[in-house]
Amino acid sequence: MSANPLWSTGIAGLSPYTPGEQPAIEGLIKLNTNEHPHGPSPAALAAIRAATDDALRLYPDPDARALKAEVARQHGLSVAQVFVGNGSDEVLAHAFRALLKHPRPILFPDVSYSFYPVYAELFGIEVERVPLAEDFSIDLAAYARPNGGIVLANPNAPTGRALSRAQIRALLQGNRASVVVIDEAYVDFGAESAVPLIAEFPNLLVVHTLSKSRALAGLRVGFAMGHPSLIEALERVKGCFNSYPLDRLAQAGALAALADVDWFERTRQQVVASRAVLSEGLQARGFEVLPSAANFVFARHPGWRGATLLAALRERRILVRQFDKPRISDFLRITVGTPEQVSALLNALDALLLPQA
Repeated sequence: MSANPLWSTGIAGLSPYTPGEQPAIEGLIKLNTNEHPHGPSPAALAAIRAATDDALRLYPDPDARALKAEVARQHGLSVAQVFVGNGSDEVLAHAFRALLKHPRPILFPDVSYSFYPVYAELFGIEVERVPLAEDFSIDLAAYARPNGGIVLANPNAPTGRALSRAQIRALLQGNRASVVVIDEAYVDFGAESAVPLIAEFPNLLVVHTLSKSRALAGLRVGFAMGHPSLIEALERVKGCFNSYPLDRLAQAGALAALADVDWFERTRQQVVASRAVLSEGLQARGFEVLPSAANFVFARHPGWRGATLLAALRERRILVRQFDKPRISDFLRITVGTPEQVSALLNALDALLLPQA
C-alpha cells in the first residue's frame, strides 16, 4: 500500500517488526514462535478465573504494586528497582525511548532480536550493528568503544547462544558511561541471569518476560529490573503513553505464575530435557546445531536451503521459522515442543532426508 498523505511524517519509511506466523491449520505442530509446550501454571489459570468478576468494571492498579513486590522479593531487589509492562516488547520499547536515545549510536548484534532495529528506527536512534563471531557467539571485544547504549539478548535470539555472568560483568566494567540492556527472555532455560549484577552496576537494566518460561505469551506481561534512576525514566515514559498497561487479569495471573515455583521448575526442566533430545536428533541427521540455552534450537542442514526445508516441513503440518537474512538464511529456528512433537519432527525429517526406496 502506498503512503497516505494523511499519515504523519516518517511513517511510510518505517519497517515494522514481523511476528511469527499464527496460522489456524488443523493438526498443525507449531514450533515457530517459542511458545511453552506445557501450558500455564494451574494456579495462574485459577487466579485469572477468580479475577473475572464485577471488579472488571474498575481500572486495574496502574502501578501493579503486588506484582512488583513479588518480582522484587524473588530477585532480592526493592520495589523501586522493578518496572512492569505489557509484555517485554513494551518494556523494551520504553527502554529505547527512555534510556537509549543519545548522540552516539547504540550497539547490538547484527543477528539478534529483530525488534531492536525497529524500535531504533521508530524513535530516531542511530545504531551500529556489531557482527557476531564466526561461530555466532557475541564478540564482546567489539563493544569496547564509545556508544549511546548496548542491547544484548542473553541467550541471544535466534541463535540460542548465551554469555556467562562473568562475561557480562566484564562488559559492564568496560562500559560505565551508557546503559546496558540485557534482554533475558529465555534465561530460565539454561543461562545465567545478570540480575545479581544490578547492585554493582547502576547502568544495567535486565528485562524479563512471562511469555516463555511461565507459558503466558497470551497474557502479555514483562518487567525490567535495575537501579531506581533507570526505573524512574521508564515510569516517566510509561506515564506519557499508557497509564494502565496491565489489566486485572494479567496482574492476577502473573502474580500466581511467579508464586508457583514448583510448576516453573518442573516444566522448565522438561523443556531442557526435550531440547537435548531435539539437538541430538538433529545432529544425528546431519544438522549443524548451535549450542542453545533457550527453548529453541538453531540448526541448518548442509544439503538443504532453509526456505526449502521450511516449506517441506510445512507440507507435513510442521511449522518452524526461517529468517531470510544474510548469514542465517539456511538456518531453521525450531521451538522445543513436547516429546511427542519432537518425535514427530524428527520422523518428518527422516522422511525428507533419507533416500527414497
